Amino acid sequence: MKALEVSEAAVGRRVSCDGQRGTVRYVGPVPPTEGLWLGVEWDDPERGKHDGSHEGVRYFTCRHPTGGSFVRPKKAAFGVDYVTALKRRYQVELREAIGEELRISSKTVTMVGFEDVKQKQRLENLTEVGLRRCEVSGPGPENEIRNTTPLARSLDLSGNLLSSWEVLAAIGEQLDSLQELQLSSGEVARTLLPSFRSLPRSALRSVLLTRALLHSHNRLSISSEPSRLSPAFSRLRLLSLNSCALTWTQVLHCSSMWQHLEELYLADNDVTELLRPDAVLQTLRVLDLSGNRLLQETLPEISGLPRLEKLNLSGAGLSAIRFSDASPGEKTASFPALKTLLLDDNNISEWRVVNELEKLPDLLHLSCRRNPLLQKEKNLETSRQIVIARLSRLELLDMRQVSPDERRGAELDYCKMFGSAWLKAGGHREPENDHPNAEFTSEHPRFLALIRKYGAPDEGELKEQKPFALKNQLLTVTFVCPEDPERKPVEKKLPGSMTVQKVKGLLHRLLRLPGAQIKLSYTSSKMAGREIEVDNDLKPLEFYSVEDGDRILVRWS
Repeated sequence: MKALEVSEAAVGRRVSCDGQRGTVRYVGPVPPTEGLWLGVEWDDPERGKHDGSHEGVRYFTCRHPTGGSFVRPKKAAFGVDYVTALKRRYQVELREAIGEELRISSKTVTMVGFEDVKQKQRLENLTEVGLRRCEVSGPGPENEIRNTTPLARSLDLSGNLLSSWEVLAAIGEQLDSLQELQLSSGEVARTLLPSFRSLPRSALRSVLLTRALLHSHNRLSISSEPSRLSPAFSRLRLLSLNSCALTWTQVLHCSSMWQHLEELYLADNDVTELLRPDAVLQTLRVLDLSGNRLLQETLPEISGLPRLEKLNLSGAGLSAIRFSDASPGEKTASFPALKTLLLDDNNISEWRVVNELEKLPDLLHLSCRRNPLLQKEKNLETSRQIVIARLSRLELLDMRQVSPDERRGAELDYCKMFGSAWLKAGGHREPENDHPNAEFTSEHPRFLALIRKYGAPDEGELKEQKPFALKNQLLTVTFVCPEDPERKPVEKKLPGSMTVQKVKGLLHRLLRLPGAQIKLSYTSSKMAGREIEVDNDLKPLEFYSVEDGDRILVRWS
């Protein structure tokens, strides 16, 4: 749309101005100035100056008090149609390809019309079309899209100037094979988020503004009859709507358009209160709600999705999860197919949340990094062991595989760690007398199953839960060099949280072994005749159950 052609029909259209995106809310005069103005609501509210009012007169409304401003039409770009953007996007690649094909020895062959033919053939064969930030605002001439990219299965329209679902449907109805549609993507947010904590406030604000620009995605007005548009998305399986300022109510309203959708990405939207998706979204396998500040008490509303296998709730402000339909040790009817759950960057601080996750019948993969809960123990490896012991079927934790050996070690240590509390609560080594109270079984619902699996720990193996103080963390160990009897044993006090790698560094200095590769193992008076290998540099001593008085055997090559 050219500046001279701007009319009231431009209201609702998306525009770009000096690198910023916004939506036209008003077209007309703004006295006392002369000429035509566009009243624009910016995606980035800091770009604007007011809320749509000027000198006491309201011309339009904004969601943010400084989200609006007036601009002259000649400064606003309304975008281009799909095919124009497509040809611009692939023109450079085409020229490079033609340049390679037509260079024979040292001569360049020129063929009139060849470029047009080659471009047409290249576009017709595209199955993945990428038009990110190409200023697409509409479909263009009738059937032009169908004639240009008839085989497109995947379409990326992130960061364009699309204004409504009707406009998008006019594009989708010409792509008979369309299965994946990205109207935004959250890779930048997911990459930047973990590093925010280390930035000073001034730098953090700069990064957030940069992120806002990178995530200035499409803002689609909601159709009054979304089901009428469903034929345009009849084959759609994946839809990305990250950072599109959507509420859950709006998502449910639009869902009748996506009758066979399997993956839905809604990160960094305005989703707060979840409502039951009755008769919609029933085919979903993947749902991403990360970065939305959810009302956690409404989480059960989506727990009935029958095919949902992966749920991303990272950065959702959650502190509790509860499945009230199942008692400790039982399985819930909620999320019947859920295999993968992401809970990174939340406010979870109670182990009871992990106990609730054990109620999920099919949970195999869990990520819960950067939650307060993990700081309760002396180190992250101990926290990892406790999570593994509490979740019986877990195969992947925080993107790391849970091996059978790691599970066995974690469960044995869990029994030792809470064995004293079990006995005090009424537990007994004789099964017929083993009746711990309800408080203990509620706090440790898997403990009795682990006792039946491994047997009760011996009294000498029980680990007393001591107050969190440095003196209670120190272990007295003796370093022995069995292959060099002339070296005297060295006794040291070390924290149980000290990693094997740091122990080896200490030994390099103590034994003066520059460049040598050190191998460690240890023996304990409680396990006479056994020598246990300490083979992972990243694990702490307590991971291997090294205790006060043990001997660490040092070998090198």
